[in-house]
Amino acid sequence: MPLTLSRRPLLAALPLVPLMTATAARADGALTNVERRSFTTKAFRLENGTVMPEITLAYETYGTPAPDGRNAVLLTHGYTSSQHMAGRYAGAGPDSGAEGSWDGLVGPGKAIDTDRLFVVSSNMLGSSYGSTSPAHKNPATGKPYGPDFPEITLADIVNAQKALLDALGVKHLVAVAGPSFGGYQVFQWGVSYPDFMEGLVAVVSAPKGSGGEASVTALINALAKDLNWNGGWYYDNGGIGEILTAMRVATLKRYGIDDQLAAKFPDKTEREAEIVRRATPWAKAFDGNSLVVLRRASVRFDAEKDFAKVKAKVLYVLSRTDKVFPPSIAPDVMAKMKAAGITADYFEIDSDLGHSASGLDAAKWAPRLKAFMADLEKGS
Repeated sequence: MPLTLSRRPLLAALPLVPLMTATAARADGALTNVERRSFTTKAFRLENGTVMPEITLAYETYGTPAPDGRNAVLLTHGYTSSQHMAGRYAGAGPDSGAEGSWDGLVGPGKAIDTDRLFVVSSNMLGSSYGSTSPAHKNPATGKPYGPDFPEITLADIVNAQKALLDALGVKHLVAVAGPSFGGYQVFQWGVSYPDFMEGLVAVVSAPKGSGGEASVTALINALAKDLNWNGGWYYDNGGIGEILTAMRVATLKRYGIDDQLAAKFPDKTEREAEIVRRATPWAKAFDGNSLVVLRRASVRFDAEKDFAKVKAKVLYVLSRTDKVFPPSIAPDVMAKMKAAGITADYFEIDSDLGHSASGLDAAKWAPRLKAFMADLEKGS
């Protein structure tokens, strides 16, 4: 697969490596030589009873694990992004030096301080960056899973991550933190494994999915407009890059990219061309069936009904200009957490960068995150 967006490069099919931890080297206060890794487990049972013969999760780590396995933080990524959330890649490949999406927040001396914490950033089951997904070979057929990929839930995604952490020797998490779809995972961790972490940091996200099955159907219908769709079996006939590019352009605009690029590209035509330029590599990298699998999991997601299970402290963060998860949803979410007895705090990022604010405007909320993490470390 080719490269994805600048700042968020494609993680090509990751080679299987022995179970081990990776410590990115520190250079001038930054994480360098970050390496791609993968974890494989057999006979993985999904919530619906399906047993997948084998699954692989791609992941990265930053920092050093403590002997007691209790200094770890799990990072969870967004719907169409990757596990590359901090540091810069090692080697001389085309994505060498590419910066992680939360690099302003994770690293030596930063809000999530890798001088003290062992950070694991896991790609989702079903995603397109090295983990088992619809584009991967189905052992039963020898061909890509495609539309036959089993239906998964947020709990399945989290359970796969728990298996990874167990294999890495993680006994307890200081926190789980992530933006957007990553925030869904954060809340799911809180209800699936309430005793396993001290804190939850859910950013530009919500504790319940939206859109319902109608949005899944709409997504499939949109993908089907590509002439190569073939009911989702497009792997041998050129892929569906044209429709994915158009969809990515629309997504970037919804995330606020017009405002982000306005100063550098004041001419609307030039700005539109730049947006398409940024969208095209992602469209070549991300699998359309992964979009469907993850969308279906998200619309069925509901951690609110299980809020009573949550024991961890929560930091809930939204962006002032986010159109995907606008700040107007915060009062209701906070009220429901309070009613469930959850210790929760809310912070709003004063950013013009919309849904992308958590990474691109990291400095505007890093102090609040750093204070929250310091408080959690006292109890871990």
